[in-house]
Amino acid sequence: MERTEALKNYYETHEENSRLRSRHGSVEFLTTVNYVEKYLKSGMKILEIGAGTGIYSHYFAQNGYEVDAVEIMDCNIGVFKENTVPGEKVTITQGDAIDLSGFDDGVYDITLLLGPMYHLYTEEDKLSALREAIRVTKQGGVVFVSYCNNDMTVYGFLFGREGIKDSSLHELIDFQTFALSSTPKEVFSLYRKEDADALIKDFKVTRLHYVGTDMLTRFIKDAVDGMDDNTFDIYLKYHLSICERPDMAGATYHMLDILRKD
Repeated sequence: MERTEALKNYYETHEENSRLRSRHGSVEFLTTVNYVEKYLKSGMKILEIGAGTGIYSHYFAQNGYEVDAVEIMDCNIGVFKENTVPGEKVTITQGDAIDLSGFDDGVYDITLLLGPMYHLYTEEDKLSALREAIRVTKQGGVVFVSYCNNDMTVYGFLFGREGIKDSSLHELIDFQTFALSSTPKEVFSLYRKEDADALIKDFKVTRLHYVGTDMLTRFIKDAVDGMDDNTFDIYLKYHLSICERPDMAGATYHMLDILRKD
């Protein structure tokens, strides 16, 4: 199965527009926004690669920033356009993260690569996506790269949902290390921090932060969804206090690598 076919099958049958809008889903969104806003200044220009339905692009555009977005899937682009409100300085272009040849070098202050690494299966494609994101970013600009965590999938899917009993998946599991591989059929590509380290080692970047954006929120999502506003505010404060701690940051479904282009 080709990558684009797999993505079409997935995104045309899943409600991507609502994923970050539940209370438990908003933890990932609010954490990412919190870190982006550490580096945003008035007049900065943002590129979001793999923008999906545009929750981040629209958030920043509605807060006064000029945003260009790139998205590969027609279905997501349609929702992105529907979500655009008058006055937003936002554009959407169909394109692939591994080839941004339509974009010039060094244009953007902030580049968001928050989805494409989830769906790239070869080392060549992963490096191409990173290379392109870094290329279009200004020197001194900041690139935000998201990954799906290998080990939360081991916990949540292999054991929590008993996926380990599906023998057809065993060829994707290294039973010595429990590193999981993936193909377009499985849709999501999975990483550990050591994988992110290896991908960036030859690029001229400095890591500013390595963050667990949702931590164990999905494991207690019913409790989080049931929180009143005050309790949720305290929960989010706790979450932000631990999401970079080396002893905690690996306990997350999604990781965010924040890189300055040197």
